[in-house]
Amino acid sequence: MKELNELILPDELAYSKEHEWAQKNGDVIRVGISDFAQDQLGDIVFVELPEEGASFDQDDEFGTLESVKAVSEIYMPVGGTITAVNSQLEEKPELVNQDPYGQGWLVEVAPSDPGQLDALMDKNEYFEMLKGES
Repeated sequence: MKELNELILPDELAYSKEHEWAQKNGDVIRVGISDFAQDQLGDIVFVELPEEGASFDQDDEFGTLESVKAVSEIYMPVGGTITAVNSQLEEKPELVNQDPYGQGWLVEVAPSDPGQLDALMDKNEYFEMLKGES
């Protein structure tokens, strides 16, 4: 387990209280789980994600991550319609551990309300929340 000061938390991302990250990328928002979340889960062995075209409200459960320790739900940081799913994760779920902000992204969403992104935490707010949990 990493110490909090060892976590990678990119400045350009927004973070949810459930440990997902979101990044605006043109008209879509790319979603994944934070370095903290993947570290807590341990080795991820299976990823279950929705189909393209599925719609979710903010905070809806949209998939699961199975690790050697547990199965964890993942929640939508912004509501919208899934436009892309990271199909690499079917064969290589470990990418979520190895590169949670790059190749380990989960889905891309066309947001129903882009303002929801602004309501998420920035890096500093998220780090303060993590300090409160440890």
